[in-house]
Amino acid sequence: MELNKIPKIKHTKSDNFFLLAGPCAIEGEEMALRIAEKVLKITDNLKIPYIFKGSFKKANRSRIDSFTGIGDVEALKILRKVSETFDIPTVTDIHEVSDAALASQYVDVLQIPAFLVRQTDLVVAAAKTGKVVNLKKGQFMSPEAMKHAVQKVKDSGNQQAWITDRGTMFGYQDMIVDFRGIPTMREFAPTVLDVTHSLQQPNQSSGVTGGRPDMIETIARAGIVNQVDGLFIETHFDPANAKSDGANMLDLKHLEGLLSRLVTIRKTINSF
Repeated sequence: MELNKIPKIKHTKSDNFFLLAGPCAIEGEEMALRIAEKVLKITDNLKIPYIFKGSFKKANRSRIDSFTGIGDVEALKILRKVSETFDIPTVTDIHEVSDAALASQYVDVLQIPAFLVRQTDLVVAAAKTGKVVNLKKGQFMSPEAMKHAVQKVKDSGNQQAWITDRGTMFGYQDMIVDFRGIPTMREFAPTVLDVTHSLQQPNQSSGVTGGRPDMIETIARAGIVNQVDGLFIETHFDPANAKSDGANMLDLKHLEGLLSRLVTIRKTINSF
């Protein structure tokens, strides 16, 4: 893992998985600081390298009246405040080439959404910022195909690429994780399992994505057993009233217990 190249990352010598966690979208300063403080307390105790996640805007929406953000710069400033307040790195997703230069002024990791991971100009723009580039595997792509996305980052002069698996489309309204893909993608770059997005149920007739948060621990355990390098978990203290992706987020009150059990599993696996 190339975690030691990210400013402010902690526990870089830990045998634990690392964690990208936070709300789906930045809804305001108070909520972001509240979530970051709680997650950091848990991860410090468990010696899990932690990166705060929050989208500064949401571009992929089913309906035009869906929440898209509080304002690009306002949300990015909140991400920077989280980083400065708690001395932790941050990650956000970008959707347009111009987003790369803007977001890179505020965060440590730029994430390429799954639907956009084949967009060469976007990937190259992210890579040229010098930030870590987290490439979400397209729901329509094989694990083997992700080597080309990683190579785009490297060919742009940036050796810091990660891959994140967020499931593969299974029919019109469901996702499935093929755990055979984890060792394949780890040959190309450090690999993260996006637990919560893997449990989305998209394309609902209501225009609001559904989810299966009851299966979060099942998917997370399988990822840890299969030696995934990191986990991605969206969490909120009030998922039912979250402005985005509440249907598949983990209630923050359950995070400590989940991570404690996952750390125990990782220690057991490492002992073999």
